[in-house]
Amino acid sequence: MSAVPSARDALTGDEKGLPAPAAGATIAGFLAREPRLAELWTPLVVLDQAALDDNIAFLAGWVAARGLELMPHGKTTMAPALWHRQLDAGATGITVATPSQLRVAVGAGIAAVMLANQLVQPEAIRWTAAAVAAGTRIWSWVDDPAAVTGIERVLGGEPEHPLEVLVDVGRVGGRTGARSYDAAVALAERIAASSAVRLAGVAGYEGSVAHGRSSDALDSARTYVEELLAVHAALAPLYDDGDILVTAGGSAYPDVVGTAFAAAAAGGDTARFVLRSGAYVVHDHGYYRANSPFEAAGLRPAARGIARVVSRTEPTLAIVDAGKRDFPYDEGLPLPLYAVTASGDRHALPDAAMTKLSDQHGFVSIPADSSLAVGDLVVFGLSHPCTMFDKWRLVPVVPSLDDDTFDPATAVVVDLVETRF
Repeated sequence: MSAVPSARDALTGDEKGLPAPAAGATIAGFLAREPRLAELWTPLVVLDQAALDDNIAFLAGWVAARGLELMPHGKTTMAPALWHRQLDAGATGITVATPSQLRVAVGAGIAAVMLANQLVQPEAIRWTAAAVAAGTRIWSWVDDPAAVTGIERVLGGEPEHPLEVLVDVGRVGGRTGARSYDAAVALAERIAASSAVRLAGVAGYEGSVAHGRSSDALDSARTYVEELLAVHAALAPLYDDGDILVTAGGSAYPDVVGTAFAAAAAGGDTARFVLRSGAYVVHDHGYYRANSPFEAAGLRPAARGIARVVSRTEPTLAIVDAGKRDFPYDEGLPLPLYAVTASGDRHALPDAAMTKLSDQHGFVSIPADSSLAVGDLVVFGLSHPCTMFDKWRLVPVVPSLDDDTFDPATAVVVDLVETRF
């Protein structure tokens, strides 16, 4: 992975999952010991280095082949080491969701950052202006003329470095964004008339108006992208001679957005067409496995949850030592994949299901004749990367999590990905 300065000088011994002997070592020193994953304490979320490499390379190639750009959403992982790997593969910037995340990205040396939100807090506006003056390229979104007025109030009428903003195009019932074509154009006119900001393009998120891969959902996403492009076309007389961004594209509809953007570029539009997919970097066994157009076509899950059975006091119930504070659960509960016994034997769990998570325990339904025993490890597929990383300060990486060959007793921890939530 790219070298990124660590936020910690030494491991303290209270990092979740790391063994007690790690205390006092640097991350590099701990890894130099070639620790086996079995030495770490459960519960764990673990990353597959080979799958990470493949996922990053796949989407980079897919975007480049269509003449598009990728500024992946960094909020998915909040892991600067992974951001730099995405940049090394061809991404032209990183997207973030909040001013605090923007500060992390700038501090991690990201040269181009998109803030997919509206700047309204005076201190955040001043900080962003200072970061721009120091050389970082930053775009933010605007969906209300009041935000332009707020920036003018903080920075004055004619700052040396106007902030670059994109018109956020929304839809009634959606999330943020101007609620109509006319409102978006009027907002762009207000931006173009201000010396404190620069009209740098249009932005939006099709995932706020569509869910799933039904024909209706796909039609809704396509229609939204058409609306976004229509606003962009209407703003042509307001744009200056600088570069212009048109951006959409989460991880559920990159194919829909990419097709429309590639057609616009092929038609002679010279804007920079930018996708922001973020979840692709680890994919998953749940929401994105069901909804990504790239499932089984280029992406594969790069994370697993590992928990230990701590109770089997009922014939059809096993309690594991992982709960809501460890595994994501908002877009589907963890999926039991297989178990590893204390002696290293593996066995499938075809009839097992996670039925509930409490704070620190997971409830796994099993057949009454299951051989699952106290002390056994259970490997889980996880759903929704965006709520997977925020529960962990350090996430171990192993060379492979191949479900046919993975053995925690022999798998060497080759990295610890540091998150900055």
